[in-house]
Amino acid sequence: MFLRCKVRRKDGKQHRYWSVVENTRTARGRVVQRHVLYLGEINDTQELAWRRSIEVLEEGATQPRTLSLFPEDRCAGVLADASIVHVKLSQLQLRRPRQWGACWLALMLWRELQLDQFWSKRLGSSRKGTRWDQVLFVLVVYRLLAPGSEWRLHREWFRRSALADLLGEDAGLAEIHKLYRCHDRLLEHKQAVFDHLVGRWRDLFNISYDVLLYDLTSTYFEADPPFPEGDKRRFGYSRDHRPDCVQIVIALVVTPEGLPLAYEVLPGNTADKAPRTPGNHCHGRDRAVSGCGSRSDTPRDRADCAQPCQD
Repeated sequence: MFLRCKVRRKDGKQHRYWSVVENTRTARGRVVQRHVLYLGEINDTQELAWRRSIEVLEEGATQPRTLSLFPEDRCAGVLADASIVHVKLSQLQLRRPRQWGACWLALMLWRELQLDQFWSKRLGSSRKGTRWDQVLFVLVVYRLLAPGSEWRLHREWFRRSALADLLGEDAGLAEIHKLYRCHDRLLEHKQAVFDHLVGRWRDLFNISYDVLLYDLTSTYFEADPPFPEGDKRRFGYSRDHRPDCVQIVIALVVTPEGLPLAYEVLPGNTADKAPRTPGNHCHGRDRAVSGCGSRSDTPRDRADCAQPCQD
């Protein structure tokens, strides 16, 4: 077993990528290299450490000898080290692999933003014991890591994630009707979650809201009117090049660093040039954002976009 280096040139620089490989003799007598571990781009100190880790100095010998990290033909320990574990590769099996790292990181971010405390107070549990705050967390992580439909989340994605292990729950957390019903419980807390996130952004990153960015986007629906009175799905200018579909327009307010502060759902036939005050979307009744200007990327009079936001 030894280290193999591949040299690649990128943007005028030379990069060295290392792998641990092992020589294996085939039935026909040929020797082929079996890739054991990809190390990536490592520095000289790390390279030396890896070279030492795959060399064993036997008692009575003057030179080290390269041995397999996972030998199948040797039961006794090569070194008297309790940290060495022998593994038989021929008997290894992969069962129910799950995505863990990304789910764990999402949980840490959720807790760092104190959204677990925020939603547990407002959503609580149902009479049957459903933790709606955890159902919401599953939906948020799904949107963050592998956005798709609730049906796909229910049938496929939840089983391939480690959310059940991290939350101490089972597949009942992703029951299809719970996923849909959870959305209905969120709208009444829209203003409160905006205020909460504004406060957390300020506490975590010491952000001052001197300038806010405001822009519009849209999403379409493959559905045919008529719709109930007050429905915001309308025909309008399609940014998705689907003028045959009804749509809604979404107004988003973010900081220059890209942190979202607020959004608003507008009728699908809302024109970009329609008079609109960004302050109506970036400030709420109790919002603690003041003394900030707004910039819009919509093609309307820039004088309207440069007006200061007032509480």
